Amino acid sequence: MSLPGMPRTLRGTLLDILATAAGALRALSGDDAYERYLTHHARAHGGPPLGRRQFYREREERKWSGISRCC
Repeated sequence: MSLPGMPRTLRGTLLDILATAAGALRALSGDDAYERYLTHHARAHGGPPLGRRQFYREREERKWSGISRCC
């Protein structure tokens, strides 16, 4: 990204801030769930990880199965 007239260090800092904000937004929305799963799976489990489609399918099944009320 080229921002004319802006010093290189300020431009790098601005891009770092934007990248951090984008990463935080992905984490907050759950958009990075599969990437986090792959990282966890590589550290803690053996064998091949689930594919993206299967991961989201199982995630939705866990979310909506069983009792989903507070009391």
